[in-house]
Amino acid sequence: MARIAVLGGTGYTGEHVVREAASRGHHVTAYSRSAPAEPVAGVQYVQASFLEEGAIAAAVAGQDVVVEALSPRGELAGRLDGLVSDAGRLAAEQGARLVVVGGWSALRIEEGGPRAVEGDVPEQFRPEAEEMVRALEWLERDAPDALDWVYISPAQVYGAFAPGEATGAYRVGGDVALTAEGGPSTLSGPDLALAIVDEIGRPGRTGHINVAS
Repeated sequence: MARIAVLGGTGYTGEHVVREAASRGHHVTAYSRSAPAEPVAGVQYVQASFLEEGAIAAAVAGQDVVVEALSPRGELAGRLDGLVSDAGRLAAEQGARLVVVGGWSALRIEEGGPRAVEGDVPEQFRPEAEEMVRALEWLERDAPDALDWVYISPAQVYGAFAPGEATGAYRVGGDVALTAEGGPSTLSGPDLALAIVDEIGRPGRTGHINVAS
């Protein structure tokens, strides 16, 4: 079983990852600024701000896998891409795998085309989308060669605003957005968590992938 740190472990995505990983017997530590509303048995919860000196290093230390499920909002706005690069360098030094949960806007609409963020993204969401793309670009261009990483973009319709239903199934694509017949791609929180924990069990794939139902 793996030792897994989930950064943002009480958020929408992080909470689902924590539950799924713990249900499979992994040793899970959830880091966040807030306490969990419904703690998962066997999970260690640590309340911390990742802006504090040494917080990222403490979270990565001794882990096999680090899942970054934070959002570039509030105190992390404009700083999350830097935290991803810090976590990446530390993970590379320690031989840990880094899993970054990004956004749909980092995907390309067609092979070799521009990322979705370069198109019609609502202005209120553009800063977040651009910051997560910067995190991806650091991984693609500047990450240490030793870093084992994967950046996961969920479906176009994903989040607490559209929870959907757990199906126990999902599709995986590359950096070109998966589509759904008759509308945008969708995904539930439990199904993304299923994909993430499955990915943890398949080390070796590096790059940008898309997960959708």
